Amino acid sequence: MLRAQPINCTLKSDASAESSTDAMIGLLAQAFEKHDVTLAETIRIAAHNVPPGVTSNEGPGDDWPMIRDRILAADILIFGTPIWMGQASSVAKRVLERMDAFLDETDDAGRMPSYSRVAVAAIVGNEDGAHAASAQIFQALNDVGWTLPPVAACYWVGEAMQGVDFKDLKQTPDKVIETARMVAANAAHLARLLKTNPFPG
Repeated sequence: MLRAQPINCTLKSDASAESSTDAMIGLLAQAFEKHDVTLAETIRIAAHNVPPGVTSNEGPGDDWPMIRDRILAADILIFGTPIWMGQASSVAKRVLERMDAFLDETDDAGRMPSYSRVAVAAIVGNEDGAHAASAQIFQALNDVGWTLPPVAACYWVGEAMQGVDFKDLKQTPDKVIETARMVAANAAHLARLLKTNPFPG
């Protein structure tokens, strides 16, 4: 059985507030279940104290060490973010900056803690930017050791300068559902291969 850990990089710190990013993660969760992947409870990063920095522990009160442990306990990371100003959220960028510490945390074979773990993205927004956001996220995740499957992002963007959110859609577009299924199938397949035959370093 594989395990996936979703993180939600919404700017909303209230964990009970509705989030379109959660809705996209939920769509992926349904797709992953068909491939015997169990989803852990989503971590809403803004609901925790994650100070800026590039180490795995920035001192007293830092919630990142606990979040880091939960992320690395899973086989698959679902990196969820909204689009703001055509980019991944500032919260998403903070998570990537904290993962920079992986570069100095290699084992005897030179492998970072994220080695042989798979990452995919769940992206939502009401403006252009899904490709730009996934490019930023994927380059950063790859730099710090995550493995990306083909078709690693499921996204939805609404019409520019309009107010409809993904969570408010009456029906999920067929293409988004199809993409979610592909993301889940490829990620689960790759994670299963790496679990039995990890990178040698």
